[in-house]
Amino acid sequence: MASVTYKNVFKKFGDLMIIKDLNIQVEDKEFLVLVGPSGCGKTTALRLLAGLEEITDGQIIIGDRVVNDVAPKDRDIAMVFQSYALYPHLSVYDNMAFGLKLRKTPKEEIKRRVGDAAEILGITDLLQRKPRQLSGGQRQRVAVGRAIVREPKVFLFDEPLSNLDAKLRVQMRAEISKLHQRLQTTFIYVTHDQTEAMTMASRIAVINKGKLLQLDTPQNLYDYPNNLFVAGFIGSPAMNFFPAKLVKEGDKMLVDTGDFKVAIPDKHAAPYKSMDGKSVVFGIRPENIHDPEFAPQNILAEKITSKVDVTELMGNETLLYLVSGKNSYVGRVDPRSKLRVSDSAAMIFDMDKFHIFDAETENAIR
Repeated sequence: MASVTYKNVFKKFGDLMIIKDLNIQVEDKEFLVLVGPSGCGKTTALRLLAGLEEITDGQIIIGDRVVNDVAPKDRDIAMVFQSYALYPHLSVYDNMAFGLKLRKTPKEEIKRRVGDAAEILGITDLLQRKPRQLSGGQRQRVAVGRAIVREPKVFLFDEPLSNLDAKLRVQMRAEISKLHQRLQTTFIYVTHDQTEAMTMASRIAVINKGKLLQLDTPQNLYDYPNNLFVAGFIGSPAMNFFPAKLVKEGDKMLVDTGDFKVAIPDKHAAPYKSMDGKSVVFGIRPENIHDPEFAPQNILAEKITSKVDVTELMGNETLLYLVSGKNSYVGRVDPRSKLRVSDSAAMIFDMDKFHIFDAETENAIR
């Protein structure tokens, strides 16, 4: 088992800087997820750790060993790719055993490792099949099994579920999480899907344009995003944002969007009292916006008159796409809501759950 450290890591392709001063400490046995939009540098960061790309500057440390100049095969890692990359002419057993045979591992040890991995993944009865006889989920299990048999210190996953259908992705998410609990090994997992990140990770590193924007537990990222990008990326549907100004009226601090004003509750107002007239971005998540008929009791409520533009009835919830003046936003409301297209309502904003960001720096103001 091993910790992993990215220390002041940079990566350039020609004149293009892909990774910019990346510093991450991954603890032993941790499940860390690197998340961000396509092209943000998360896969490059994983490939640098695997030794498939050379770093431009900085250090990558596995355990207590700097591995900048260590060959990939000697780094004691195993990687699962988005593509299954199975040999079509070999059986499942031989696909899983291939790397061990190259290392001249004794046959009995190969048999033990492949058997153990197949049992963990529930593919024991598939060992004599060829890849073409397997479903997508079964092929992905074989690719994971090929990594498990190496018994590495660190597992690397590069968007391994992207090729699976939605239902199978949910199932495989749970299986990979159970696998981590069973193996008690360091997992580093790359995805652009924030739902995967939130459900699987012990910590999440949010990356954009090659920079680490925030590294924290899933719940802290959700509750306390450091900036606009993290706030908008984590959560589905995304957080609603309203350009606004902070305005002092008497003893009250208000957020004025031009179309509506909401009062900041006194218990939250202290950080904003010296910011009268400051341009900000007001944020609130869809689940903190309620149909007035079904709003929870005892919340700090502000009423925003809005018109329903689109409805999405999901069964367990209803998404309302709403308009208030020039502002459009989304509410995730009780499925019993009777609001439909073109209806008007005084929507309830839960002001215990708001966020305010500096309009210039895009950093959270708390």
